[in-house]
Amino acid sequence: MPRPQPAVRRAAPPPAPADTESTLRFSTLNFAFLAAAMVAIVGGFVLLGAGSTVAAPLLLMLGYAVLVPLGIIL
Repeated sequence: MPRPQPAVRRAAPPPAPADTESTLRFSTLNFAFLAAAMVAIVGGFVLLGAGSTVAAPLLLMLGYAVLVPLGIIL
């Protein structure tokens, strides 16, 4: 019985040339939303450390769930 021949491996195609321009561009609006998110998150943690049970979670949710995504998307 003849021995099976090993499968020939094909070389991976060369990577596509890198784009010269980035597709993700941040404007001042993006940075403003991200800065507001940082202020809200830090304020939320400060209030959390002070024992706040209402304002701290609201600020943290505002920062993480609203302002950070807006800062990335817009």
